[in-house]
Amino acid sequence: MLRLEFSVEDIARTRFASSPLWEVVTSVQALKDPGRHVLHLSWHDVTQRRLSREGVNFPLLSALVPVPSYYVPDFLTPVPDTAAPTLDEELAGVAATPPGLVRTDLERMPKPWPALVSALHRDPATGLARLIDEIRAYWAVALAPHWPRIKRLLDGEVLHRARALAHGGAAALFQGLHPQVSWHEASLRVAHPAYEATRALDAGLGLVLVPSVFVWPGVFSQSNPPGQPGLVYPPHGIGQLWGSGARPAPRALAGLIGPSRARILIELEVSTSTAELSSRLKMSAPNVSHHLTTLRKAGLVAAHRAGHSVLYLRTAAAQTLIAACEPG
Repeated sequence: MLRLEFSVEDIARTRFASSPLWEVVTSVQALKDPGRHVLHLSWHDVTQRRLSREGVNFPLLSALVPVPSYYVPDFLTPVPDTAAPTLDEELAGVAATPPGLVRTDLERMPKPWPALVSALHRDPATGLARLIDEIRAYWAVALAPHWPRIKRLLDGEVLHRARALAHGGAAALFQGLHPQVSWHEASLRVAHPAYEATRALDAGLGLVLVPSVFVWPGVFSQSNPPGQPGLVYPPHGIGQLWGSGARPAPRALAGLIGPSRARILIELEVSTSTAELSSRLKMSAPNVSHHLTTLRKAGLVAAHRAGHSVLYLRTAAAQTLIAACEPG
């Protein structure tokens, strides 16, 4: 059990961030252990074929991300300094890791090491250059085609948590992050197996919450990094990430607000754009936009801008309405 003890200043400095590099590391775990990451099996199968077809190999990256994984070098899993760093920005940070820190992190990995890890330990500069090349090649095939969809889900998670904070304070912010995570008496408890530690965040560091799709079904923490501590957890609504079709709406809901609006409301468990709703529901974009406007006026849907896109998410009132219309 890891206990992170919060002061008022720590709560004030808690923030969210996304991390392409964390998705790289955790997706490699999903590729190597598909039985544990069954939610991503469709991605796994497609990606394995693409990597093979494109001749993409990443032996050093794979060696640094063992399965089962009790430790991945901290220089490969940094807590983001900004809210939404690009992969290039994070890789620049990896490239700038001092050789002594690379060796210190590697020495926390169990031995015997694979030959490529030993080579990285002997010559960090050459090894990091190889590692970055592998990550770029892997990203281009395995993650870049899916990144817009992944990023929408991560942005929606931040919106979801911001609403929870607005309605219920810090306790609501942390509630439901993960089955292994709980908030109790000003401390966040992370039930890591075979790990016991307490860290007081009395320096006012706060915590960085990093939603990650491929970390599912687990949760990771960085309790003693150079900067702010971080907690990496799966986002709300991750079960819809790889879904290709729309889910049915309860009959009572369709009877109350109409079948089209009911279907839209069901899809908006996670933040979604008009174009994606149009594709999933086989409805024209103008028709979807018309229904979204009506639902917004009724207080059942809220809009959130993420970059150049406008994402929609159902409100707490919509949640209550759907629950009331569920059979039984």
